[in-house]
Amino acid sequence: MHSHSYRVPDPFHGQVVVIIGYNPSGMDISRDIGGVAKEVHVAIRAAPAEMQSSTAHANLWLHPMIDRAEEDGSVVFQDGGRVKADAIVHCTGYKYSFPFLGHDSAITVDDNRVGPLYKHVFPPRLAPSISFVGLPFKGILFPVFQLQSSWVAGVLSGKIELPSPEEMIVDVASFYSDMEARGHPKRFTHNLGASTFEYEDWLVERCGLDTIEEWRKAIYVAARGRVRDRPESYRDEWDEDAQLLEQAHRDLA
Repeated sequence: MHSHSYRVPDPFHGQVVVIIGYNPSGMDISRDIGGVAKEVHVAIRAAPAEMQSSTAHANLWLHPMIDRAEEDGSVVFQDGGRVKADAIVHCTGYKYSFPFLGHDSAITVDDNRVGPLYKHVFPPRLAPSISFVGLPFKGILFPVFQLQSSWVAGVLSGKIELPSPEEMIVDVASFYSDMEARGHPKRFTHNLGASTFEYEDWLVERCGLDTIEEWRKAIYVAARGRVRDRPESYRDEWDEDAQLLEQAHRDLA
């Protein structure tokens, strides 16, 4: 009897693939399939000057966003370039939807803004009967979700008191006004981005928990820098963080 190894054929082998989006998921997927696909074309929402960090694969190109797709499978980019694609992969994030709440609910989803919500969690007029855990994106997310859960649990148990509905409504309105003044579209309402530490610290204080260690924040900042400067290898390089990792091991021990 002879043994034979068998590998499931890669669905993108020898194909021309268009990937929409170049945040971490788009980066990772484009890198993974770049070794088997014939061509990989990535459409990103960025100015041409920001697309100079090309790629480690000779068969991988960056483009502006897609203008249209045509019936013959051609994808036309906003700069007029076109490719005939075998597959299109969307790495464009998620759309929030809560159909079980009904159309007459006080909670709405408008351009991916779930609202009104106090600090991304409590609808002022319905709190604490309804709460949302897990809406934020682009931050240190799993610790954020854990802190949100601790806050909700504290409120439901009576250990933590929420502001009045009127106070929460004023806070939400101020948050929306600040977003508008900075030119941020509604779809970025739950994007923590640079404010992730501020939001975590706020939750920590409300829950009466220990402050988040500085090495956690430093590792995150260093990793974000690698994503920007070395998107092809940012997950595999840790030498610069050796001291931070040693500190993390000491704390966790």
